[in-house]
Amino acid sequence: MRIVQATLEHLDLLNPLFVKYREFYNELPYPESSRKFLEKRLRRKESVIYLALADEEDKLLGFCQLYPSYSSLSLKRVWILNDIYVAEDARRQLVADRLLHTAKQMAKDTHAVRMRVATSRDNEVAQKVYESIGFVEDEQFKNYVLPINSD
Repeated sequence: MRIVQATLEHLDLLNPLFVKYREFYNELPYPESSRKFLEKRLRRKESVIYLALADEEDKLLGFCQLYPSYSSLSLKRVWILNDIYVAEDARRQLVADRLLHTAKQMAKDTHAVRMRVATSRDNEVAQKVYESIGFVEDEQFKNYVLPINSD
């Protein structure tokens, strides 16, 4: 397996798995809108996307997408690991581990103070993977979400 940073040339390879990721979280697939969303992030350099590719072919095993943020308290960069997904037939092959280690190295290389990730409370598999590479549950801050409706 090899990890590469996604470019616009990877959109056709990435989009089907991104759609499956959205469906995993009970969202409607919207393949065209999903593709446009990914294309916009890549064109504007608003995110970093890593792809896990099979060695022999251009088969996508998984991906992760990170967004930059900043900490006013530490005066440093923070990376938000917003999306990570592994194809069903590639699970239990350490794909997520490789993607996470690559993301962690990128965070170090960009002098980030931390990486943040959130997952559903019942996703124990993801929680174990995150903890295995060093993520710790935030006990200092309680997170809230403010839904913004488009009335």
